[in-house]
Amino acid sequence: MRDATPKDWLEAELQDTLDEDIEIELEDATLSQELSRIYRAAHPDAMPRADYFRELLRLQAELIRLQDWVSYNKEKVVVIFEGRDSAGKGGAIKRITQRLNPRVARVVALPAPSDREKTQWYFQRYVPHLPAGGEIVLFDRSWYNRAGVERVMGFATEDQVEQFFRDVPEFERMLVRSGIRLVKYWFSITDEEQQMRFLMRIHDPLKQWKLSPMDLQARVRWEDYTKAKEDMFERTNIPEAPWYIVPGNDKKRARLNCMAHLLSMIPYGDVPHEEISLPDRVFNPDYEREVLPPELYVPQRY
Repeated sequence: MRDATPKDWLEAELQDTLDEDIEIELEDATLSQELSRIYRAAHPDAMPRADYFRELLRLQAELIRLQDWVSYNKEKVVVIFEGRDSAGKGGAIKRITQRLNPRVARVVALPAPSDREKTQWYFQRYVPHLPAGGEIVLFDRSWYNRAGVERVMGFATEDQVEQFFRDVPEFERMLVRSGIRLVKYWFSITDEEQQMRFLMRIHDPLKQWKLSPMDLQARVRWEDYTKAKEDMFERTNIPEAPWYIVPGNDKKRARLNCMAHLLSMIPYGDVPHEEISLPDRVFNPDYEREVLPPELYVPQRY
């Protein structure tokens, strides 16, 4: 594209952007023909792909404005994503952060606590991941593990769960008083939808890694998780940090609705930007570039 105009470069960049979105969407396409047919029959009013991509790019552009506002004003934002296994939390997080600066917006997905962490104050291992000024932190599961999987699977005693419920409202009020904007999302899907998504993971070699023994137990204990969720809402839905439920049976609409709602929760706006101009390259006529040995290059297989 030696003779390309700026318009040509922009069109090529936009095509790359769309290709990236399509690559991500292909994660739902490597299904058996029969499973694909069943899934389409269960979602007859699926959002047209063109409409979805158009809205996705528009919302992602707004998220960049939000990011710039957070960075410029040294704001602190925490977004919590909770929900049943396969409810779509990861897909929403991926689309939210896809075009953001990882130095501003980062995802925290902590593993199971170590033996040492089990002896600490429960919230202690989450505190180091909270944002400084100018940062957005998205928790892919959070301290609410204690109200969900730890409670249902017996990893926490009822006394520990009760202590959590007494502590978490004040903990979150402390975060809000410190200047953190705290938004909590629960992704909700039906029993039938979760079953279908688990079957998709079982039959899709690219997704089998997502299915853990804990996920299989989640199917067995569906009703126990429902009771735990209802108790969690009742005990932790406080005015300073309310819960927001995202209906997740339709993945695409759930992602867009979550992104739009998040944008509505923060009073962001335009911020000053210095005009950027590309400086001229320094050219030294006496410099000769050294020829590197061919074994240093990655083989050109494609």
